Amino acid sequence: MKSILVLIVCWNLVQGDDSGCLSQGGTCQEDVLQCSGHYVSGLCTGSATRRCCLHGGTGSSGTGSCHNVQIVSRSAWGATAPKSVSNLHLPVNLVFIHHTETPACHDPASCKSRVQNIQHYHISTNGWADIGYSFLVAEDGAIYEGRGWDRVGAHTEGYNQRGIAFSFIGSYSGSKPPAAALTAVKNMIQCGISLGKVASGYHLYGHRDVNPTSCPGDALYHEIQTWPHYSHTKP
Repeated sequence: MKSILVLIVCWNLVQGDDSGCLSQGGTCQEDVLQCSGHYVSGLCTGSATRRCCLHGGTGSSGTGSCHNVQIVSRSAWGATAPKSVSNLHLPVNLVFIHHTETPACHDPASCKSRVQNIQHYHISTNGWADIGYSFLVAEDGAIYEGRGWDRVGAHTEGYNQRGIAFSFIGSYSGSKPPAAALTAVKNMIQCGISLGKVASGYHLYGHRDVNPTSCPGDALYHEIQTWPHYSHTKP
């Protein structure tokens, strides 16, 4: 009887400790394992690599209040496993906007292929551990998970440890992305704040604001200068 009681107590302790994940229908597991949805930190006990896998594929899984954004998880677009990546110190207070300077994409099939090609280029040609961006944005408004909220990216030299990056899939020097894509990024930033991934007083920048580049293209750059939190002061 005593051993049974001990087991019950231990089970209850685990349930309570992991309740933040379990209450959302997730599973606490080591994040080297494949997650059918999206990993979220801070909901599981144990090491920093034991995280909550919230299931659901291409919907709002793992995004908490990101109910108004369609997120395509790494597993859904066929990502290659990263070689090695470090965890960000959250919440970040810098958000960077990029464009990929590739052809745009407008539907799941072409966008998955495009994101796969970008990851391959970043790993094979640039020698990076993974795709560089935190998230990539399709013209139909779908958000493709890159390194995600929690991992240090390779997007903005000198600032990767301090911020996340959204990269619009396409080239936006002559025209800005469609409204669906612009709205999706605005919603994602607000979602990041609600999840504790982005500081409420974050500063927004274009890539060219901190590195010698034309990114994210003139039209997109002028657009983001009208957004709340855009900063004219270099971080």
